[in-house]
Amino acid sequence: MAIPMSKKKSKPSKKLETKHHQFSDTLLFKILNRIPLAIFLLILIFLWSSSTTIISGKFVHVCVSSRKLNNLYCLSAGTQPNFEIPIPALSNNISTGIKEVVDIVQEVPDPIVNNGSDGEVAFAVKVVEQQLQVQRSWISNKNHVTSCDGKGIYVYDLPSKFNKDLVGQCGDMIPWTNFCKYFNNEAMGEPLVKLGKGWYHTHQYALELIFHTRALKHTCRVYNENEAKLFYVPFYGGLDILRWHFKNVSNDVKDTLGLELVKWLENKESWQKNSGKDHVFVLGKISWDFRRKNEDVSSWGTRFLELDQLQKSIKLLIERQPWHVNDIGIPHPTYFHPHVDDDIITWQLKIIRSNRTSLVSFAGAERPDAPQNIRSILINQCNNSGTNCRFLNCSSGGCDQPESVVELFMDSEFCLQPPGDSPTRKSVFDSLVSGCIPVLFDPFTAYYQYPWHLPEDHSKYSVFIEQEEVRKMKVNIIEKLMTVPIREREDMRRYIVYELLPGLVYGDSNSQLEKFQDAFSITINNLLARVNKIE
Repeated sequence: MAIPMSKKKSKPSKKLETKHHQFSDTLLFKILNRIPLAIFLLILIFLWSSSTTIISGKFVHVCVSSRKLNNLYCLSAGTQPNFEIPIPALSNNISTGIKEVVDIVQEVPDPIVNNGSDGEVAFAVKVVEQQLQVQRSWISNKNHVTSCDGKGIYVYDLPSKFNKDLVGQCGDMIPWTNFCKYFNNEAMGEPLVKLGKGWYHTHQYALELIFHTRALKHTCRVYNENEAKLFYVPFYGGLDILRWHFKNVSNDVKDTLGLELVKWLENKESWQKNSGKDHVFVLGKISWDFRRKNEDVSSWGTRFLELDQLQKSIKLLIERQPWHVNDIGIPHPTYFHPHVDDDIITWQLKIIRSNRTSLVSFAGAERPDAPQNIRSILINQCNNSGTNCRFLNCSSGGCDQPESVVELFMDSEFCLQPPGDSPTRKSVFDSLVSGCIPVLFDPFTAYYQYPWHLPEDHSKYSVFIEQEEVRKMKVNIIEKLMTVPIREREDMRRYIVYELLPGLVYGDSNSQLEKFQDAFSITINNLLARVNKIE
């Protein structure tokens, strides 16, 4: 939310002066009378909403701290009002930055490309779907790495300014909280004893550290660059963005570290050999935060992923840019980090037997600055449905405790997952790990994001309702979900719990999973399959 600063001071009327005179002897009035009205109103807002006020450029951003870091509010590019995924300009000479889709684009006739916005959207979706097929073709057909021959993973030992030093700035990264607590236990956070073994208060932006820790301990890690097939660059780009997000600095400052990293890599023979094609970056924020378009000083994010030198490398993100085939979505970190197979089996049995007393639930908050967002409609329908739907209001602190969210999802048949500040939601993975069937309203929330971890047939694990139907009040979500047969719900839940769940969670740093592949193992195996296809 952005509120313009006002330089005018309100002048009290004579009537107000008469009323104020009656209380002028009180100490409280003497204090308040010295505070300009504009500042006093800001203080009231602060106290009323438990918010934090951040001054950036010519605006004051009021970021509700009771929501803290449970979503992307005030922390990502998607916090712009009416943020939508941009449709790329389409032509026969489209530049997507990816060789694999150029042929697809060139095959599409001009009338389709130039058929107005509907034609552009349809064409863009076609490109996305074709790219997902390319990404799925990289999926390894082996469940586990049986041998490391020809599969060496080299982890760059970067200068500390690119990762460790960023972690060291955790205390000053977010104005309203000490971010350092989320880096305990090798970035898994503090244990959640109430939920059981393997549960931690993990932050949604902890992916960079979690992945780095696991990569350092991978059995196929090599220490000689000449023995490597895959090169992992442990740059904490998400933390680099966060440290400047609430500070009034120039875009040059925001971009400095990323440019220095590229210069460092370009001096490496290992990078030069394949122009970075066999290199992977893991970035713990959404792709848009690394693709700043607006060069206004108040714009957030960096241009890291727009740099020409990085277009051939593989980028793993919690939300991908749909028109870049080398952007690959991987799951948000959840609160569950199993150590051994039994941890997963125990949790599977618990949630499959869970007594789900609520048909529907929604954990989230309204988006008053985004009138096209359907959350307000969903909240109204939920609140008016009696006992069929439970709403957990994240704007009033209801989602601050992970236990509250997980227990709500364990008690629910369906979990509503509308887009938030950007299309994807960590909550989608929280609901799946809790055995709650996600109800999606935008294909970019999951279907076009995670080809390595979610199946192409999304009807196996989710219900899709077009958000335009909701926006135009053509459907009552609760009534529609009541029509889903119980047998169908049970089949979907069994698929979620027994087929999907193990591959959606990141095991702990010393994971000893044998029967199951977690999200990290699936990702590494597919990366190795991908680089083996490099010509």
